[in-house]
Amino acid sequence: MKDTIQDKDKLVNSVFSEVYQKYDLMNDIMSFGIHRIWKEKFIDWMNPQPNSMLIDVAAGTGDIAKMFYKETNYSSKITCIEPNLKMLNQGKIKLKNYKAIRWINASAEKIPLEDNIFDYYSISYGIRNVTSVNDTLKEAFRVLKPGGRFMCLEFSKIDNELLNFFYKLYSKTIPHIGKIIVGSKQPYEYLVQSINEFYDQNQLTDLIKKNGFTNVECRNLNNGISAIHSGWKI
Repeated sequence: MKDTIQDKDKLVNSVFSEVYQKYDLMNDIMSFGIHRIWKEKFIDWMNPQPNSMLIDVAAGTGDIAKMFYKETNYSSKITCIEPNLKMLNQGKIKLKNYKAIRWINASAEKIPLEDNIFDYYSISYGIRNVTSVNDTLKEAFRVLKPGGRFMCLEFSKIDNELLNFFYKLYSKTIPHIGKIIVGSKQPYEYLVQSINEFYDQNQLTDLIKKNGFTNVECRNLNNGISAIHSGWKI
């Protein structure tokens, strides 16, 4: 793969600068709300412990950070990394009452923090948007403590031919929905393209292993429409 788009960081930044105000609404519409269930499964498998530290990368408007904080009975400390300043500010507004959540405007490939800090690293629907998946995984490994856990939630490849057929048909309507809701098709044309071009479950598993993680596992959600990857820094 697949990082074939020139100036991908600029493209992704422009995409999210267009959609940030209605990002959460479009996620609900496009997934019929199922993305919320997937994120719950993601947090359930993560099994965050009280008084732990999370770094949530490509944090969007902070869904995962908020869920993690509640799951730890508001005892955790969370750092949200978000490369798009408009999305970051939207997240700050949305989570303004959550004082233990701090926000940093940075890329997944260059996190301006020290080594071996966090108990958990999460990236939810963000890894396919980075310029370098390898560099992102290297940074994830670097900032995690020994014994820390890496977790990734991302669109993946469907393992059911009939479902895949209907999913591809539905995907063609997404840019038109974006035009109605957001006022532009282009960000959602990119969305569909980025999903189609991204790694499959096995390829991403191999990459995670190659970047130092052990006990790497993958769980499909809804026949692989999305998948959760888990790995440990030992």
